[in-house]
Amino acid sequence: MAARADDIVRALEELLAELPARVRGSRDRVGEQTLGALRALSRELGLVTRDDMDEIELRVAQLEHRLRLLERPPE
Repeated sequence: MAARADDIVRALEELLAELPARVRGSRDRVGEQTLGALRALSRELGLVTRDDMDEIELRVAQLEHRLRLLERPPE
């Protein structure tokens, strides 16, 4: 009986030691799920993401550069 009680105490101690890591993991998963839901909602609403905006700005800069090259007088 005493050996079984010791086993139970050890198991509880292990669980308590793991608890902070498990809570952190749950918090991270909730954060990821929330971020995913917000991204899906922004897509549904047609909102532009930072990545989309950065990509568009890069494309515009490339087009402006090409236009400047075309507007140069021939050498």
